[in-house]
Amino acid sequence: MAEHERHQHVEVNDNDRPVAAAEVTTPAEAGGTARASLRAESGHITPGRRASLVDAVLDLPEVRESARLKAAFPLGDSESLQRLRDRCEDVSTRPAGSSAILEADLPEGGARGRTQEPAGDAPAE
Repeated sequence: MAEHERHQHVEVNDNDRPVAAAEVTTPAEAGGTARASLRAESGHITPGRRASLVDAVLDLPEVRESARLKAAFPLGDSESLQRLRDRCEDVSTRPAGSSAILEADLPEGGARGRTQEPAGDAPAE
């Protein structure tokens, strides 16, 4: 019997309130493509929270074992885009309606080191 993809929910909280979340699907076997859909609450969000969400997604062991990432996030979310560019390789993006689609290679052995420390509460799975 073949293994199935794994689905995970990741959240970043600010003062015990979820402000950003992602749905992540990873392949059953290492070396495949991980997929993530990132979103944030509307209104003001403390700077760094969206980047913390990207870090939480890229730090999942199943994502670290993947070779590629396909991610969707709101068009105009420059904080998430910049963090994805910082931690991934050969990044390409394109608009898709009100979203941006990113495709990238994940560095061998996991995503590159962070350029800033995550802010706020620890992410919840």
